Amino acid sequence: MFERARRLFVSLLIAGATTLAPVVTTTAQARVPYLQTPANQPKYAALVVDAKTGEVLYAKRADSPRYPASLTKVMTLYLAFEALQAGRLHPNDLVPISPHAAAQAPSKLGLRPGDSLTVDQAMQALAVKSANDIAVALGEKLGGTEARFAAMMTLRAQELGMRNTRFVNASGLPDSRQISTARDIAILSRAVMRDYPQYYDLFSQRSFTFRGQTMRNHNGLLGRMDGVDGLKTGFTNASGFNIAVSAVRGNRRLITVVLGAPSTAIRNNNAEDLILTGFDVMARRERGEKITVAQNLFEPTPSGPVVRGSTEQGDGDQDGLKIVLASAPPPAAASRTKIVESSKTSLGKGKWVVQVGAFKSKSDAKEQITFVTKRFSKHFRVKDGQVSGKSGSYRARFSGYSEVSAKNACQALKAKRLACMVVKPA
Repeated sequence: MFERARRLFVSLLIAGATTLAPVVTTTAQARVPYLQTPANQPKYAALVVDAKTGEVLYAKRADSPRYPASLTKVMTLYLAFEALQAGRLHPNDLVPISPHAAAQAPSKLGLRPGDSLTVDQAMQALAVKSANDIAVALGEKLGGTEARFAAMMTLRAQELGMRNTRFVNASGLPDSRQISTARDIAILSRAVMRDYPQYYDLFSQRSFTFRGQTMRNHNGLLGRMDGVDGLKTGFTNASGFNIAVSAVRGNRRLITVVLGAPSTAIRNNNAEDLILTGFDVMARRERGEKITVAQNLFEPTPSGPVVRGSTEQGDGDQDGLKIVLASAPPPAAASRTKIVESSKTSLGKGKWVVQVGAFKSKSDAKEQITFVTKRFSKHFRVKDGQVSGKSGSYRARFSGYSEVSAKNACQALKAKRLACMVVKPA
């Protein structure tokens, strides 16, 4: 508790200094304590995102390939949620344990081949215990084999806009082919909240009791930090210590991803610092200040000391950019969906459509149309934008394209790491 208070005091001191003092000072004045910031660790990557708008508030090596470890299980659960909602799976269905599932390395429940548990129990075992054997068993239940299920995971990742992710197993156990990025994990975390809010509280469950044994959640920020309500941790020797965590304060929600930290404590402390600073930055922006998370943090330079005014985010110009979720349904389903077009919309040279995001609220979809037309005015016009869909699933779309112009427009967004999808004429 004392350490947490000390770090928060320093963060507030930094925020005040940023406002009152010049950005550049002498080296002697600029040095401050190195508060276990893992930014110089070679495996480290991080991202802080406004969960509502998708705006990237902070990025450090956000697109560098990393091993996701047990963060993989968020996608395994995402596909389980999808099957539940579609009626292909039910909470009381039994999940059998195959010899392959039983042979997985810990962390595991340790069930023997031929044993079983319910889907509801399996999902709790993944979210709380991070059980590798149950992840494989659930994958086999959904995909027939783990390999086929991993292909399903990769396909869904691509459809969500996770362009640098590949899955080869359901658990996150070590495999050099299984990679992701901090940005892609943030996209996945945001997708879970957007698409299956009815199941999201599973990630905030503090413990899970199975056959008389109670297991505690590995996410040490649950219950320790106000507002934290998910998602998942992970660790292998190759990946380092990972976490995808979300926190809410008032009407603000942040998603923070930290990958490759050297220990559990440093990972948790760094994630907590990023969350606290992110909320502070959001509040100050609402008061009219122009500031980024990087400007509000003291980060180590390559030589080690922490120097004021070092604002490199690690991935180029991130300020104002967004992570945008592609449509949740597969492209084939999306193409069969009737596009609701305003009578004022100009079809121009063609009937191709460009989709630039899918959102829970109509206001967020409209905001995305405004953002895209301002930032990419060469390819998008306000009069060609419209919101289609129904309650809980609104698509931000632009119409009136030829095939070539639609693909060029999408390419412009993807060049800035924004999700985009071209929809053929019906």
